Amino acid sequence: MKKELGIFLGLLLALTMVLAACSSGNSGESENGSGSSDNAEGSDNGDTTLEIFSWWTAGGEANALQALLDGFESANSDIKVENAAVAGGGGSNAKAVLATRMQGEDPPSTFQVHGGAELFQWLEADSMEPLDDLYEENGWTDIFPQKVIDMNTTDGSVYGVPIDIHRGNVLFYNKQIFDEYGIEPPKTFEDFFAAADTLQENGVTPLALGDKDPFGSSSLFETVLLGVLGPEDYSKLWTGELAFDSDGVREAAETFKKMLGYINDNHSSLAWQDADQLLVDGEAAMNVMGDWAEAYFVSKGWEPNKEFGWTATPGSQGSFMIVNDSFGLPKGVENPDDVKTFLTYLGSKEGQKAFNKLKGAIPARTDVDMSEFNEYSQSAMDDFKASDSDGTLTLSLANGSAASPGFLNKFNDAVNIFVTQQDVDQFINALTKASSQIK
Repeated sequence: MKKELGIFLGLLLALTMVLAACSSGNSGESENGSGSSDNAEGSDNGDTTLEIFSWWTAGGEANALQALLDGFESANSDIKVENAAVAGGGGSNAKAVLATRMQGEDPPSTFQVHGGAELFQWLEADSMEPLDDLYEENGWTDIFPQKVIDMNTTDGSVYGVPIDIHRGNVLFYNKQIFDEYGIEPPKTFEDFFAAADTLQENGVTPLALGDKDPFGSSSLFETVLLGVLGPEDYSKLWTGELAFDSDGVREAAETFKKMLGYINDNHSSLAWQDADQLLVDGEAAMNVMGDWAEAYFVSKGWEPNKEFGWTATPGSQGSFMIVNDSFGLPKGVENPDDVKTFLTYLGSKEGQKAFNKLKGAIPARTDVDMSEFNEYSQSAMDDFKASDSDGTLTLSLANGSAASPGFLNKFNDAVNIFVTQQDVDQFINALTKASSQIK
């Protein structure tokens, strides 16, 4: 595993050097126009800056992060904070920069990471401090859902504080377009293809996709896997109990191929939020994306159940694909006490409300009053609780939780090739060959 991790980090280092060369003339500005620095500057009183590292730079997610930082600074005026978000790549740019810094023993004060395999890679590299003391001091073991705690725990210790719970298997749609053509939210793949045919016949792009970054098409395919296989068999893919050359995976690949016949022609030049914008502009009717897309729609002035609607992706009614963002304490930082102060605020009711009301996610805490959240978030919390109680929560691969980074890289490559060539046999063979790296 350590050898695999070293290879993975080395590849990320090479990618980072290429990215740096390509962006040397952009003055360090992120996509939302705010510059960010890779290294924390000392504060006026000689203390180090608390550097918050993430890839939240688009639409509602940037607003949510700023609300979190503003709330923290208001409560802790003696601690200087830097928003060190890195834009682009659906998070891949930030992860490449992070890998370089961690290898160079220059970690940020704390960084965004998905609970599960993405976090565990840093534990394999012995790069994180345990946070059991914070959990005990704040009573978090009884407040965060056990599934989320498990995504941040290994060998009996917990290493991440969850800030949110996102749902990965959501189909969003433009309500005006659906109403115009008398389309009901599709619950099955049969429903989806019937709606897509109606839309296409009327000159509307049925499904918006932005896969400029591998994340876009991989996110779509994993929801197809969930819809075809169901939550139990979907989860068996990540334990090795179900093979990638099984009949169910092949059926999912055929279904995915059919869905690709209804996407926008310019998908490969668009990021995930650009695909969302196609719905806002009325150029496309549907989009499959995690519910950070909901925050993007709201940031554009749309209201839930007014301009846009939502449903679980086809076939996945009753299942909840969980995406969890957490922050931890890297080893070797100069200001560990400040980091723990930030993590304590991040895990508080106040911090979770400030962030998640703008992020499109639901709080990781189970004791937050949801009455102040919008209709979408309230419905997401209800769906999460239902899935948590009946065991239909599933992990997202595209968001780094279900399997190792090494496998995810090969999965992304296979999906991207498939989107272009649409050769099912080649696709299944590539996934089967890569599956030895799942763990």
